[in-house]
Amino acid sequence: MSNGINRTMSGLFAAGFLASGLLAFVPAANAQSLSEAQKNEVRGLVREYILQNPEIIQEAMTELERKQGEAERTARVKALESLSGALSESPRAIVVGNPAGDVTLVEFFDYNCSYCKKAMGDVKTLIKNDPKLRVVIRDFPVLGPDSVEASMAAVAAKKQITGEKYWEFHEKLLESRGRVGKERVFAVAKEMGADVAKLQKDMDAAETRATVEETMRFADALHLQGTPAFIVGKEIIFGAVGMEPLKTAIAATRKCGKAVC
Repeated sequence: MSNGINRTMSGLFAAGFLASGLLAFVPAANAQSLSEAQKNEVRGLVREYILQNPEIIQEAMTELERKQGEAERTARVKALESLSGALSESPRAIVVGNPAGDVTLVEFFDYNCSYCKKAMGDVKTLIKNDPKLRVVIRDFPVLGPDSVEASMAAVAAKKQITGEKYWEFHEKLLESRGRVGKERVFAVAKEMGADVAKLQKDMDAAETRATVEETMRFADALHLQGTPAFIVGKEIIFGAVGMEPLKTAIAATRKCGKAVC
């Protein structure tokens, strides 16, 4: 459902609530003393006021969205505080760049996400130009069953493709045209010398599923709804924002421990 439809439905709900729910603000004793006709009269007056001043619905929705956004930001900060170590240090994390780097950039991505493909060049340049940068890539398959299969297969491939070769493997998958599923992952892995039969077996292993489920659990705790999403320090950066915002956040984290000093 689009944001426009969401806002329209929310507005209609708000109007209906205002029109029918004003009595909730009337002291209980007074409300009980009103006859049904009087209650209907109050509702009618509220409805008339809303129709004559429809901008109050927009004002109410704007304030609601502000409060919801603030609540989500607060929840994310708390989640980041509780997950910060696990996000970057979990033994299931796939690490590229400098494993001993002084700043960690965590990326949640999907192999079928066009914006992730766009952002890959930025991450690649950051790794190339910043020898102290540690990058954790977390496959967050949100774009359908083939994304889930690709995620499982790519995680399993880590058993055979390691170090810098894994980044090359990851890059080839994101550069793929068309949808990326299990077969595409197998084809790229085979090109890089992996045993496909072993890869299939590892893909079906409980540990592979646990790795994908761990990422999904982290994403849920952080209220992530799409890809790419980057985490630097205690800041979440949404979307393919370009290299400069990421570079600035990394530099700030290196300087003061926060994405914004």
